[in-house]
Amino acid sequence: MTYLDLVEESKEEMIGTLAEIIRMKSVLDDPVQSPDGDVYPFGKGVHNVYKRTLEIGEHFGFDTTNIDNYGGHIEFTGEDAKETFAILGHLDVVPEGDNWEHDPYGGEIVDNWMYGRGTTDDKGPVIACLYAMKAIKEAGIVPKKNIRLILGLDEETGWKGMDYYLSKAKAPDFGITPDGDFPAINGEKGIVYFSLARKLSENKSGEGLELTSIKAGNAPNMVPDYARAVVKCEDRGTYESIKELGSLFRKENEYKINFKGIGKSLEITTHGVSAHGAHPELGLNAISIMMEFLGKLNFAFEETNDFISFYNKKIGYEIDGQSLGIKLYDEVSGPLTVNVGMMEMNSEAVQIVVNARYPVSFTDDDIYAGLNTLLEKEKIGLIKEKSQEPIYKDPDDPMIKTLMEVYQHHTGDMDSKPLVIGGGTYARATKNIVAFGGAFPGDEDRMHQKNERINLDKLVLMTKIYADAIYKLTCI
Repeated sequence: MTYLDLVEESKEEMIGTLAEIIRMKSVLDDPVQSPDGDVYPFGKGVHNVYKRTLEIGEHFGFDTTNIDNYGGHIEFTGEDAKETFAILGHLDVVPEGDNWEHDPYGGEIVDNWMYGRGTTDDKGPVIACLYAMKAIKEAGIVPKKNIRLILGLDEETGWKGMDYYLSKAKAPDFGITPDGDFPAINGEKGIVYFSLARKLSENKSGEGLELTSIKAGNAPNMVPDYARAVVKCEDRGTYESIKELGSLFRKENEYKINFKGIGKSLEITTHGVSAHGAHPELGLNAISIMMEFLGKLNFAFEETNDFISFYNKKIGYEIDGQSLGIKLYDEVSGPLTVNVGMMEMNSEAVQIVVNARYPVSFTDDDIYAGLNTLLEKEKIGLIKEKSQEPIYKDPDDPMIKTLMEVYQHHTGDMDSKPLVIGGGTYARATKNIVAFGGAFPGDEDRMHQKNERINLDKLVLMTKIYADAIYKLTCI
């Protein structure tokens, strides 16, 4: 049997393996120590799914390496051990959020779809690549180069694990990361994370309400689907007038906004639509809904009113950064995008965390120059969090051309071209890596959203594509 036949034959086993991995929640958590003294730097949940994946690799007859529980790999040793082709995937997931129709950690199958956090980002593609390696091995093929499946454990939250892994293990010579789109990704926009913050005074500057807290968002690289604010109300009349204003706001905009009395305070909750931070146009930002509504109220603290006004005038629902002074564009990769992913406010300060993706011909200095010009006029501080430079390969690069040919052979899609994306993948982690799948053109995008799911026929198809790509890049 050919390796492609073996992929088809292993379909039910692969589906079962993926369901098992999905049922293991692997959101970043605090470090823990095992009874044996081992430290799990990303929490027990992440470690459990990592350990199980290594065990599966060993069961398939591959060599495995664990580097201090920060990450590791499953390796199919080739005839020439001097050169290594790597597949860089990750087993951690973003928080599940709310309002799922199916258990986010159930691996339930409904109408040929498997539901669960990580089915597409990135557990599904990782398992597909592992079974692609298994099929090549069971077909009796010995690759000329090493094939190494590298397992990242905190891709969604900072890459400390991958950085640590690459500081201890020899970097691969070339490879792919199955954490993007088909047909192939030849470039990724630059990424910056920054915060805008302001201290708040304890002295009232006039009559009005008191905004005691705001909490919103789960991660800076997600469009937040909820925001909660607490407003102190002195009397029932104020309480009712805010609710009436909210009812009108709801009717005018068709936004979801709810109110709940808590003693002398009113809890306000807004609901948006979550999306990946690289695609804010696919979501609806609950923070922006909240700030628009709060802008209709009068607060007793001048700093509170000023920050709300700043947000609504300079950010609002814009995703191109124009009012922030950071609108950028190039022909190769398109426009800059902005996502306000998190917000927190208490009696002492207010802070928003912003994630911007900028075109490949610019640098983060261009972002900060624009922001500094704007903030000179505002009493708001800029905190630079982290950044990742853009990457770009010519569409005629030999590896890109091979990946395109494999994709075209299996799909018949001759129209789709290599892409430059706003997402940040492990292609940035080391040299000569490109993102390749697992989302197909036209697929719905539920990564980082509720009801994330993968079509099981597409799971098999991507496994065949990965098997063919691995074969052509390592065995010929």
